[in-house]
Amino acid sequence: MVLAEVLNSLITVFLILVIIYIVARGVVIIQPYEQGLQIRLGKYIGRLNPGFRWVVPLITVVEKIDLRTQVMDVPSQEVITKDNSPTNVDAIVYTRVVDPEKAFFEVANYRMATVALAQTSLRGIIGDMELDEVLYNRDLINTKLRDILDRETDQWGVKVERVEIKEVDPVGAVKQAMTEQTSAERERRAAILRAEGDKRSAILRAEGERQSMILQAEGERQSKVLRAEGERLSKILQAQGEAQGLRILSLGSRPLDKKAITVLSLDALKQMADGQATKIIFPFEVSSLIKQSARFLGATDEMPEEEGAAEVGEIDASILGEVPKPEEVSKLLEILEQKLEKEESVEDLKAGKKEVL
Repeated sequence: MVLAEVLNSLITVFLILVIIYIVARGVVIIQPYEQGLQIRLGKYIGRLNPGFRWVVPLITVVEKIDLRTQVMDVPSQEVITKDNSPTNVDAIVYTRVVDPEKAFFEVANYRMATVALAQTSLRGIIGDMELDEVLYNRDLINTKLRDILDRETDQWGVKVERVEIKEVDPVGAVKQAMTEQTSAERERRAAILRAEGDKRSAILRAEGERQSMILQAEGERQSKVLRAEGERLSKILQAQGEAQGLRILSLGSRPLDKKAITVLSLDALKQMADGQATKIIFPFEVSSLIKQSARFLGATDEMPEEEGAAEVGEIDASILGEVPKPEEVSKLLEILEQKLEKEESVEDLKAGKKEVL
């Protein structure tokens, strides 16, 4: 009796444990970023939303699909470009599951399928481009690869959000050729810059010489103008002085008679004879001078007075010109001294001369 009771108790406990185990097998926890797919006896039942869920145990399978954006690394591969340049290229693909049913039922492993499709598509895109385009047009490659992958993975319920070329690494020989090409391009640019600098320098030098010649010519012109103006003023003043002297001489010689003129002529002849010249040129008639000298010495033949002789009358003193007063001369000297002390320009001196005149 006791053994039977113990056996019954053990069987009851075992059955309770089995029931608890079976019930626990039916409990499913779905995370907030996941979506569950419920399959019972080989038949798709439906989705399971995030949270605590219970399904029929042992006959129901729940597949959890991650709905977050996933990063897939496309392995590096050697690609031949359009200009036959071997290049190692790899990329990174960002994908997200938008349809869990298609991602699970339409493809065995959408991650592996997406990576393989990215490799083949990348090889085709770079094969149609030259190496320089691959290096400079990464955005174009990213856009083309993303469009191709997004179109092909749409039937798998996968959305390709972004594609980035991670590295473009030409092989050793191509890289060396690129280095030499870059060096030659830099030398070409440096030569162009040097030539441009030499050209600008020559232009500036020629412009400076032209400006210098213009300024020099302008200075010479102004100097000649000022010199000519000074000579003109000097000649005018000299001519005025000579004219005034001749007027004074004319005014003083009017009262002289012929005897006085004869004495002056003989005196001039004496001064001419004092020189060492062997030839003497007389600017007047010698016979007339001899006659005048004989008459002056008291010759017997009388010389009749010339007809038409007019008495010497008074001459207007205005022909002598204006004679400056002592006060005006002193004032003029003071003005000239002040101008010399201040070291005025040529134009000011010229204006001062005009004021004096």
